[in-house]
Amino acid sequence: MARYTGPKTRIARKFGEPIYGADKVFERRNTPPGQHGLAAKRKKQKEYGTQLKEKQKVKYMYGVLERQFRNTYDKASRMKGQKGENLILLLETRLDNLVYRLGFAPSRPAARQLVLHRHITLDGDVCNIPSAQVKPGQVIAVRERSKSLEVIQAAVASASKYSWLELDAQALSGKLLNVPARAEVPENINEQLIVDLYSK
Repeated sequence: MARYTGPKTRIARKFGEPIYGADKVFERRNTPPGQHGLAAKRKKQKEYGTQLKEKQKVKYMYGVLERQFRNTYDKASRMKGQKGENLILLLETRLDNLVYRLGFAPSRPAARQLVLHRHITLDGDVCNIPSAQVKPGQVIAVRERSKSLEVIQAAVASASKYSWLELDAQALSGKLLNVPARAEVPENINEQLIVDLYSK
């Protein structure tokens, strides 16, 4: 399946925030990409443009393409509760995102690669589907033969902790305790703009 493999800092500059994590180049040049930077930017963005930009930002952030993103939104709209919050929580409980949140990988693309290369198990069975939805109580772990990988060891050493996840750094395993509340998700996302875009 196609994935964006171009320069990540350029995308971060497009949205005006480091959506791929800490980025020294972005901190040095946080103006929009292109020859003229801010001068080329339209003075006033229309409502549709603002909504589309927010949707694209979330797609890049979680590494999801348009059809999969739309399917996730449709699933969120069939669930009880607010569509926007459901969408974010479905994206947060993807296997590749939880591998990143647990600290087994330094970024979401790296977490996706670990899953695809069969380094991750879900409830003891190897799972190579990055979009697999993880349910509360399920255990995510690094395969025994993959525990010595340098990228995993380095990522775990600098991992952040989240209240909805339980991490055993020694065994390189973690558990999803519960689906996080929207307020607990640290990403800067205005999900209502996405709902408004798809409601047209």
